[in-house]
Amino acid sequence: MGKLKRITFQPWVDPLWMVALGSAALLLLTVNLGGVPLRDWDEGTVAQVAREIWRSHTDPASFPAGSLTWLYPTLEGQPYLNKPTLIHILIAQCFAIGGVNEWMARLPGALLTALSVSLLYGIGREIFVKRTPAVFAALIYLTWLPVVRHGRLAMLDGALVCFFLFSLWCLLRARRDLRWGLGVGIGFGLMALTKGPIALLLIGLGFGFIVWDTPRLLTCRYLWCGMGLGSAPAIAWYWAQWARYGPSFLGINLVDQSFSRLWKPVEGNQGAVWYYLWEILKYTLPWLIFLPQGFWLAWKNRELGWAKLVLLWSAVYLLVISLMQTKLPWYIMPLYPVLALVTGAMLATIWNPKDVIGIRPIAQGKFPRSWIMALGGLAMVGWILCLVFSPVGPFPQPILDIIVTAIAVTLTVTTMLVIRQDSQFILVLIWGCYVSLLLLMVSPYWLWELQESYPVKPVAALIQQNTPPGAVVLTSYPDGRPSLNFYSDRQVTPIAEKQIPDRWSQKPYPYLLTDQATLKRLALPSVQVLGMAEDWLLVNRAQTLKVAEQ
Repeated sequence: MGKLKRITFQPWVDPLWMVALGSAALLLLTVNLGGVPLRDWDEGTVAQVAREIWRSHTDPASFPAGSLTWLYPTLEGQPYLNKPTLIHILIAQCFAIGGVNEWMARLPGALLTALSVSLLYGIGREIFVKRTPAVFAALIYLTWLPVVRHGRLAMLDGALVCFFLFSLWCLLRARRDLRWGLGVGIGFGLMALTKGPIALLLIGLGFGFIVWDTPRLLTCRYLWCGMGLGSAPAIAWYWAQWARYGPSFLGINLVDQSFSRLWKPVEGNQGAVWYYLWEILKYTLPWLIFLPQGFWLAWKNRELGWAKLVLLWSAVYLLVISLMQTKLPWYIMPLYPVLALVTGAMLATIWNPKDVIGIRPIAQGKFPRSWIMALGGLAMVGWILCLVFSPVGPFPQPILDIIVTAIAVTLTVTTMLVIRQDSQFILVLIWGCYVSLLLLMVSPYWLWELQESYPVKPVAALIQQNTPPGAVVLTSYPDGRPSLNFYSDRQVTPIAEKQIPDRWSQKPYPYLLTDQATLKRLALPSVQVLGMAEDWLLVNRAQTLKVAEQ
């Protein structure tokens, strides 16, 4: 009779993995964090609100008595009723420590997104018997481009996902220790203080899972005490806003900025019902290649707890955001963790099928030919782009060439290993994606939306140097730019070209930011040119016409 294998419990292994994964995420999410300017719209708005909170403490004389901007936030001196202020307060604290700059504005979101990688590993350890699927899921989540990009921005979505994963982790641990139910409510409260009513949908996913899988938790007093304690600060914040602003707060925050997004596009952000499926197709490569088999694996294991969670989470959340009339790319952020769990579970069955417990592999055999074709095709595209961006190519870009070369090499080696039926391709793909993303984040190209408009910093400096605080600054540029308002510390308001002549003759005389072609068409009287930056002129009205030598 053979000897039984002795299993040694090592409680330090999981914390060590969480620290290691969090450290890898921290490097990727903070490197070159302040290397590019803030982006329109959300980054500029969030940073401006945070700066006004910070200023209310450093220069209280410039704010009305009892303004309490941490509780009643303002934007350009007006009440900001869009979102709760938890993340804005954290950014304001960073401004107090490290000054008002891009690095400090983005730091809270980056830290919380890095923490979410460790939390996803913790969730994987709760739903999978073995460690391998949890490790793969966390690494896949870390090496997804949208997660890294949006997690680095001064926005609310990285923090929202972190708090959601914390709440879900506590809920899953409560199946073994009921006291963890207290953390579920804390996570819910943090979600509510970050993005408001969306917390109801996310916590509903967790409760839907326990109704399906572990209904006994519904009678847990720790869970409901935690929900009460976590909800209290959020309820208090909403009550304070209603007490101060009355029905206007409810109309703006709960209706216009929250629930109305279900039935109408807000600020013109709309798209087809398959909008988020297209987002997944665009930005989840190369891991997208393994998602179909991953979901098929989950369906085959649908009576198991892990499969119930990923199927409910992915199906319900994707359905809700797809039916919403307002479409924004970052609404899909809470879906990426579950896609990583699905992919990690599937790849674990390939890594060591005999060692996976609690996951029944689909079938044993060769890797699908579709993987070889997809990876090989992506590798070919990568090498073509290498030639395009090379010094002898039509669009020489040395930095982009290095990044694309790293991607092409990774995909080529991965394809060769898949052809050889070698499961080591998983490690090569993870490491190659991480290095490629690290190279991208070090470069100025990771925030490519900045190329959609003129560089904001030189123009903001022009405005700040030539206008007094509180000046009326108009611009012929058709769109408002919160980042320009933030950097110039002035409110720059778009105005239609046909309205400029009438406003030009009214007091107080405005400052006008415009381009030379528009200024020539307008033929305004008494124009004084104050300066020029990035092909944009800053002018105001003078008694004597001054002609600038161009």
